[in-house]
Amino acid sequence: MSWKSRGGEKTVSRRWTLLLCVGSFFTGLVFTNRMWMVPDAKDIIRTSKSKEHRQEVITERYYPRLMDQKEEARKILGENSTTDEDLQLLNKTISNLEMELAAARMAQESLLKRSPLAEELKAINTSRRHKYFMVIGINTAFNSRKRRDSVRATWMPQGEKRKKLEEEKGIVICFVIGHGATSGGILDRTIEAEDRKHGDFLRLNHVEGYLELSAKTRTYFATAVSLWDANFYVKVDDDVHVNIATLGTTLARHRLKPRVYVGCMKCGPVLARKGVKYHEPEHWKFGGVGNKYFRHATGQLYAISNELATYISINQHMLHKYANEDVSLGSWFIGLDVEHIDDRKLCCGTPPDCEGKARAGNTCVASFDWNCSGICDSVDRIKEVHRRCGENESAIWNAVY
Repeated sequence: MSWKSRGGEKTVSRRWTLLLCVGSFFTGLVFTNRMWMVPDAKDIIRTSKSKEHRQEVITERYYPRLMDQKEEARKILGENSTTDEDLQLLNKTISNLEMELAAARMAQESLLKRSPLAEELKAINTSRRHKYFMVIGINTAFNSRKRRDSVRATWMPQGEKRKKLEEEKGIVICFVIGHGATSGGILDRTIEAEDRKHGDFLRLNHVEGYLELSAKTRTYFATAVSLWDANFYVKVDDDVHVNIATLGTTLARHRLKPRVYVGCMKCGPVLARKGVKYHEPEHWKFGGVGNKYFRHATGQLYAISNELATYISINQHMLHKYANEDVSLGSWFIGLDVEHIDDRKLCCGTPPDCEGKARAGNTCVASFDWNCSGICDSVDRIKEVHRRCGENESAIWNAVY
């Protein structure tokens, strides 16, 4: 080990300091793994096949990912230089390990307490080890069939193209919906029939309702991160036009940042008066009359990185829900070391706004009408928006992330 002298005192070199930090972390992993072992042999004998399967699920999901992060740290420390970029990558690796370890611990505790794991964790198989670039969840409702069909007819690839997009580009796109108040009722059966035809739904363990959008958003991110190991998770409404390739290139610029929250940031007024749209029942928490919310992304489209989605998944049962889902999401990141990215390409207006920007070579990520909180009469108008503002169909296949 090399020592450097400074003012008569001996100090450890920077590189060895990093090595000791990472070594200490992995030593912690070893002791944590030993603590997870069931000490009583009788308990092991009594373990059912179902529980054994869940143990395999946990090992299959988290162990390879922990080893990948460990190998990445080794590569960084193996280099001769310790530049700022090396340190940034090392910090990201350690942070990812901490999040993976917390998620694995939560799953293990659930197993030891003999409480059932989430259905999505039970369904994990070897194909889920694949690394995805982004998951795009399109928020939709039971009565929005025409909106979904208009999205399928414009910017959302269908059939084999959607499958190819997932396999070759690592981009997953699906409509996100929960269940009706009556389980297995006509609403659920209608969605199931639509899903058999298109195969493009992500069903959540959530009861649908406009006043439950915050809970739905929380459940979406928790479910998505358990199913797909992606760099980014996107939420978009079903009355918004999206250019997928442009969205991908926009997010790719922030790929090395561990905790990013991307969207059109705003801080609108807190509406205390009852009966108005977007009324905030908990307005008193934000100060006096006339105060504004903290900065948060507008709800039509936003994206968060893997680490933030994992954070939501781990802490979902203690995250507070405000009346408006975009406010709720922003509140969950207050107090965290999160970089807010304000990108106005994610909130362009419909033609002529997005059309003019496209002609100038500044293609928009998303387009909608602010006064309608989406494209006004989107079922009838989204095709026109797509024709005038949509990117070339080959853009998504030529893009490299």
